[in-house]
Amino acid sequence: MIRWVLVIFLALIVFSQALPWLEKLGIGRLPGDVRFTLFGRVFSLPFASTILLSVVVFLLARFL
Repeated sequence: MIRWVLVIFLALIVFSQALPWLEKLGIGRLPGDVRFTLFGRVFSLPFASTILLSVVVFLLARFL
């Protein structure tokens, strides 16, 4: 159980660091991605983009 929590936590860190680069490709601005400003800081919760990327990675792993 703790292994999955660590994997999800690391995936979120990597995705949040790569988000500015991925926004140029359109990922991070899909319907279902939440972005809000709180105290002058922008927070992004990319729910739809995370699901899309996980499906793509799953399909790549499945066929390779």
